[in-house]
Amino acid sequence: MTWVMPAEWQPHERTWMAWMEEDYSKDSNPESADEMHRAWAKVANTIVNFEPVSMLVSLEHEAEARAYLDSRVEIVIAKIDDGWMRDSGPTFVKSGASVAAIDWVFNGWGNQGGWANWEHDDAVASFIADKAGVPSFRSTLVNEGGGIHVNGAGALLVTETVQLGSERNPGWSRAEVEEELNSRLGTNQVIWIRRGLTRDYEDFGTKGHVDIVACFADENTILFHDQQDENHPDFAVSHEVKRTLEETTNFKLVGVPAPKTLRDEHGFVDYSYINHYICNGAVILCAFDDDNDQVAKGILESVYPGREIVLVDARPLFARGGGIHCITQQQPA
Repeated sequence: MTWVMPAEWQPHERTWMAWMEEDYSKDSNPESADEMHRAWAKVANTIVNFEPVSMLVSLEHEAEARAYLDSRVEIVIAKIDDGWMRDSGPTFVKSGASVAAIDWVFNGWGNQGGWANWEHDDAVASFIADKAGVPSFRSTLVNEGGGIHVNGAGALLVTETVQLGSERNPGWSRAEVEEELNSRLGTNQVIWIRRGLTRDYEDFGTKGHVDIVACFADENTILFHDQQDENHPDFAVSHEVKRTLEETTNFKLVGVPAPKTLRDEHGFVDYSYINHYICNGAVILCAFDDDNDQVAKGILESVYPGREIVLVDARPLFARGGGIHCITQQQPA
């Protein structure tokens, strides 16, 4: 039986999320925690207009979550550490009409001994597979859903600093990583980008997840983060990513201009429109109260014809280390 990870734009059964419980932002306080909860809830309450949403919540935070969430969002009681479902959750694959889940090793984004806790999150993938009534297959590769992006037709985007980083997979060769990814995801073309965005290597970063840098919009098109201001360190990163994709692939490339906002109170931002989420009939797009929000919306309307593009303020998410794609995980129909 051959298992293949479907592209994100293919029909979903539902979206899985996890309730963020501990506010580890640099500005953590009661107002900050409320901002965080509102941000997670806004994403769930938007998606549930288009497809079912299931939210993992620990028992002690159930009442809190219900106060913020739309009544249509299903609450599933579970033991969790964090709210980044893209990374701790399963990667769903299909074989014909059958669905299964890949359970990657999760080690807190390579943060052993650091700020992240992951004991419960490493068990989330198998827990969700059981709830969904599908088999799960444990991989020995340390990996997260935000570190991969597929076109559903054999191609896979990854970054060298994630799967090949010593924090995750010491001793694994590039060939061994490719073999494991291809065998699990049903891909045959691994496209390596050297690194991710600058801030992703700071506190709360993932060390270079691809889903903030580049993603497939269809089988033949790649969107990439286009930082056009040479005063931002990601100006060089964007040019390198574009050059790498031009030299190693034949895909159509579409640059999505980065927000014009360059910094927040902590330094250069990693605000990115690439970190959007495709659900049934819609695209949930990160917004930043920025002049380029509407520019990005127009580009996505052109590459995702027939889908409603819904803008959701993602600044509270990015302040904590991720975006809309990072807190969602699709279960294919």
